[in-house]
Amino acid sequence: MMRKLVFVLIAFLSLGLTGNAVADPWQDADPVSVGWSVEKLAAAQHYASSLKPTAVMVVQDGKVVAGWGDVSRKVNLASIRKSLLSALFGIAVSDGRISLASTLADLGIDDKPPALTAAETQATVRDLLMARSGIYHPAAYETGDMRRNRPERGSHAPGTFWWYNNWDFNALGTIYGRETGEDIFDSFSRRIAVPTGMEDFSARDGQYVAEAQSEHPAYPFTMSARDAARFGQLFLNGGRWGGKQIVPAAWVKESTAAYSRTDRGSMGYGYLWWTLNPKVFGPGAALASGYGGQAIAIVPSKRLVVVQIVDRAQNPKGVRTSHFIKLLQKLSAAAP
Repeated sequence: MMRKLVFVLIAFLSLGLTGNAVADPWQDADPVSVGWSVEKLAAAQHYASSLKPTAVMVVQDGKVVAGWGDVSRKVNLASIRKSLLSALFGIAVSDGRISLASTLADLGIDDKPPALTAAETQATVRDLLMARSGIYHPAAYETGDMRRNRPERGSHAPGTFWWYNNWDFNALGTIYGRETGEDIFDSFSRRIAVPTGMEDFSARDGQYVAEAQSEHPAYPFTMSARDAARFGQLFLNGGRWGGKQIVPAAWVKESTAAYSRTDRGSMGYGYLWWTLNPKVFGPGAALASGYGGQAIAIVPSKRLVVVQIVDRAQNPKGVRTSHFIKLLQKLSAAAP
């Protein structure tokens, strides 16, 4: 009872901070009464504690069955930004404002010298969403591994080779802004955060990060675990919230399908989403993943959303993706 009161109080206070109307604050469910294994859930919680995340939130059938840490603390979600943008693309594509078949040449997309080649400008929006552009120009917000392992320019034709490529992801941000005339963060707030009742997020929680080597900035989002769980629940619901279709159902299915094998074992890649091994998690399981342990997982076979956020100021080493996957397996085993 006390936990529910805290959720309601925080939701009320957040109205003055974000302007988001929270019509449906998270409700709790007793895990025992809905069939969870107490022993397995306790083991999962013990394992999660060893990873030192800032917060973990476990939602089944739209209700919170477990949560650890500060679920209202806002953290830079790193590469989860890409899955958030994917949802906006789904809306824009459905509205006819963006075509997946448009090439970079069609859209007038280039970059600082050395500029894109004629062959590179034949990459399509769909190629970029799949991380298959074949464009290996230096990009903003890259990790050291990205910079060191970037393929040679011209080594792969557009559409033929998967590589996790910040150039693709950042250029998609530019394309979204130009083609829709909307700021990414304002658009996400208006089109997704407000309709789903996010309690903490506002457009001020996003920023553009530009670097000298590219004209296409990154667009990191700062978000709380409980708001990130709403985004996961939106996708678990097939893009619907409160009886309204927010993201087209066809896009939810299409963007979380595996089009590429990746360098992460059994994980595949869709449209800015990772896909999870269906033999382990069932069909349709997908992951929005960010550097340092940021994660939003959806497991349709268990009607489950699991979110983990890690404040790198508190845990500089972060949490490896493989360790989160292990936690997800433990939670899935505990779930009915």
